[in-house]
Formats: sequence, structure tokens, C-alpha cells
Amino acid sequence: MLSGRDLRLVAVALGLIFSISAVGAPDMALAQAKSADSTLESLRIKTATGDHTFSVEVMRTDAERARGLMFRRFMPKDRGMLFDFKTEQPVMMWMKNTYLPLDMVFISRDGVVVNVAENTEPLSERIIPSNAPTYAVLELNAGVASGIGLKPGDHVDHVMFQKR
Repeated sequence: MLSGRDLRLVAVALGLIFSISAVGAPDMALAQAKSADSTLESLRIKTATGDHTFSVEVMRTDAERARGLMFRRFMPKDRGMLFDFKTEQPVMMWMKNTYLPLDMVFISRDGVVVNVAENTEPLSERIIPSNAPTYAVLELNAGVASGIGLKPGDHVDHVMFQKR
């Protein structure tokens, strides 16, 4: 059995561990965002209002897709994040630990937009379904989709999508 002094020491140690973890996650997200600048890829969306170009980080591994934009507090307006699921399938997303409100664009293997979830709720664990087979998901700042008139049927050009 632990004494009162021992219990206080354990509590202090646990508090320190949780404090370091809480501070470390946002710091790590900032470092990841800075390193991503060197690995940005060009992506173009064709809508009725014209062509719109973005610089995107591409998440290709399970670990990258799991992390996504978690803990980030800012994303430039011309940026986005593209999740490569490597196969066309129903996809479910969420906003856990994501502080930025986002528009989620669900895209088929040939680059056709199949669904758009606008202005997703930050920090929510509510499931956001693709509602159609999806090969990739593009996350943009909230409001961008409506600002460029993005809708299902529009086309996304990026090297990951097959050309017809």
C-alpha cells in the first residue's frame, strides 16, 4: 500500500506526463506542418466557376491518414490535405482532435467528386460518411467548397487519379 507521500509523488508524476503530452501534440503538429511545405503537391479542381489550384499534402500511409490535420490551428487558404485510400470503397471521416472547420470532398478513382461535406464541426467524433465509393478525400478550409461552387460531378486533377 502506498503512503500519502507516495500517492502525491505518483500524482505529480502523472500530471507532468500528461502536461508534456498535451504540449507535445500541438508542437509536433506545427513541426509536421512546416515540414509539409517541402512536400506539397499541386491539385486542380474544375468547377462551373473555373479551375481552382491548391497545394496539398498527400497522406498515403495508415499513420499519415490517422493523423491528418489533427492539432493544427491554421491552414493557408490555398492549401489542403488529400487522403489516398488506395482503393475505391465507402469511407468514413471524423474531426477528432481537429481544430479547423473543414470542407471534405469525397472523390472517386477517376477524379470525380462524389460528395461534399461542408463546414464540418471541429473536435467532433460524429462520423462523416462518403455516401458513395471513394478513392480519396480532400480536406479544404471550411467555406472553400461553396466559394468555388464545388459540387458532385466536378473533376479533380491530381497524379493519383486515373485519366479517362
